[in-house]
This record gives sequence, structure tokens and C-alpha cells, in this order.
Amino acid sequence: MTKSLFLDDSTIRQFDATVERVLDDRVVLDRTAFYPTGGGQPHDTGTLTVDGETWTVTDVQKKDTIYHTVDGTPPEPGTTVTGELAWDRRHAHMRYHTAQHLLSALLLDEFDAETTGNQVYADRARLDCAYERFDEDDLGDIEARLNELVGDERPVRWYELDREEAEDRLDTQRTRIDLLPDSITELRIVEIAGETPDDEPFDRTACAGTHVSNTGDIGTVTVTGRETRGNGEERIYFDLSD
Repeated sequence: MTKSLFLDDSTIRQFDATVERVLDDRVVLDRTAFYPTGGGQPHDTGTLTVDGETWTVTDVQKKDTIYHTVDGTPPEPGTTVTGELAWDRRHAHMRYHTAQHLLSALLLDEFDAETTGNQVYADRARLDCAYERFDEDDLGDIEARLNELVGDERPVRWYELDREEAEDRLDTQRTRIDLLPDSITELRIVEIAGETPDDEPFDRTACAGTHVSNTGDIGTVTVTGRETRGNGEERIYFDLSD
């Protein structure tokens, strides 16, 4: 099973690994910092290099393990390669994914609107939630509050927690543990700090995605619009700037 380096350290840009298997144009490594598509976050791209030869990583998917799709004939099993992420793309995903966590927590706290879906990209994001309809004043308030939370420069951290312990200790609605398959017994929890160190976290969610370590790294949030997605479901669009 491929070791997922990004679960412990989202800032790894370059790493060495050994090719374990090759399936057509897909490569399985013993360890990787490439994030596979999942949880509303797109896959990473980048390169694998060995002895001056370079393969472009065009897709990363997780099935029984993590598969890296490359251009050209892949390196042979047993080869030691250097992987390097397309960092601007990954870092954008980290910023947007953390902003999405802020938005989900804000909507739950202030509108009792539970997140039902999300999708982040390198230049925009959207979030679906259970709510009848937002108006322009709501969107303005949401944007202002999000930027306050960014300006607070709140620490973001993540850690592993046994599922049984998590279900006993944590709010399963807020952490969204109840949406996870029963087969997942070890959870990765992402927390965004409260206003003071003594406060409860502003957000605490089970999530395997990548995030920045401080809300100040998100940048300025602009809510760009809304859309009704059906009976009692709204979609909010937003983007980020430096």
C-alpha cells in the first residue's frame, strides 16, 4: 500500500520513491506526495524523474492503492524516482479547501445550513448546502465574515483519531463522521482554531484533503454568486485572491 505523505505534511513538494508496479500508463509508488482526486479536491500534477528522464504526471487516482498516470512508457518496477508537484496548483487547492472548511462551519453556525457537497479548483470553488435561499445581504455578510476569519490568522491542524473515540467525543454532524463508510476506522481530523486558545475549534471535520496551516494563508475571499440547486438546496460560488 502506498504511503500517503500528504496526510502528514501538506507542504512536501519533492520526494523520492520506488516504483512498485506498472499497469499500462499507470505507476504505483511505495510512497507519494501526489494527492489523488477525492473529497471535492482535484488530483495533483507534476513530474517523476530518474537519471535525467522525466515523465509528466497527468492524473492521480486512488482505488486499492494510488495510481499515477504518466505520459510515455513508465519507469520499470524497482526504479527509484524523484517526484515533484506542480506546486502552484497544489497550493491553490490547499487554500481553497481550507476556505471551504471555513464556509461550511460558518453556514452551519449562522444559517443552520449543512454542507451537502463541494468542489474546489485552482481558481474557484463552489459549495452546496441545505438552505432555502440566500439573498444578496446574506452573501455580503458571508463574504465579510469569511474575510474576518482569514484576517484572524487562525491555526489549522490535523491529526489521526480512532473512529470509536471520535464518535464518543466529537459532534458527528459537524465532523461529518456519519457520512464515512464503516470500513474507515482511523480518521484524519482537521481543526481550525477558535477565537482564543481556550475556545472550542471553529471547525472540526473528518477530512483527508490538504490544507494550509493558517487561515491567513487563504487570501481574500470573494463570494461571486449563488444558485438554487433544487428544493431546499443552495450553491455558493467563491474565489480567492492574494
